[in-house]
Amino acid sequence: MNKAQQSSTQQSNSEKKYVKICGLQSVEVLKSMIQLPIDYIGFVFATSKRQVNRDQAAILIKTLHQWQNDTVPQSVGVFVNPTLDELKDIVEVAPLDVIQLHGQESPELCRQIQEQLQKQVFKVISLTNTAQQSVEQQLLPYQGVVDAFLLDTYDPLYGGGSGKTFAWDQIEPYHQWTVTHNIPLLVAGGLTPDNVSSLLHHHSLEGVDVSSGVETDGMKDITKITTFVERVKA
Repeated sequence: MNKAQQSSTQQSNSEKKYVKICGLQSVEVLKSMIQLPIDYIGFVFATSKRQVNRDQAAILIKTLHQWQNDTVPQSVGVFVNPTLDELKDIVEVAPLDVIQLHGQESPELCRQIQEQLQKQVFKVISLTNTAQQSVEQQLLPYQGVVDAFLLDTYDPLYGGGSGKTFAWDQIEPYHQWTVTHNIPLLVAGGLTPDNVSSLLHHHSLEGVDVSSGVETDGMKDITKITTFVERVKA
């Protein structure tokens, strides 16, 4: 059972929420965060202005061993339509805990990642404002081969990570399905220190994921990160 699943998905708004800070590139910034109760740190391997390579990620992951909070973050690699061989090549150098998939990856690839690489898998569902498959059609094929789902705003260029919100009224059917099937659900997409409390007030989610919402001029801002974490953990 992974860390997110150690807590019941049927939790109230007052119980613990998981925080993922994504798009880390700087060791110095990461070190500035080592006293914060952050659960996941994301490193982007997909095409992005926040992209890192396996050697950079390996150095960043070592910094997690210096964490000074009771919560030691797990490392998450963010990918769009990778091959299994590409993932094997990366995890040999950068020992990621979680593989997060933002593309059209098959359930079979998710199963192979779990079984052959012994990694957790987070599958991202990118939401648009137009009609799409039902929640059941989207999620059911991945039941049993992913460790969590993550909702994000669809971006035609990168798949996700646009920094834009989606309509939060879309969340509830996904959350009902994941609660029923005992799979954690996290939400990303345009979250900031200013709006995350409202999201969690209305939706009893297992966790949230933020990147650009805790940046200033394209750089991670420790003040914004601290405020975001405090508001989630409160």
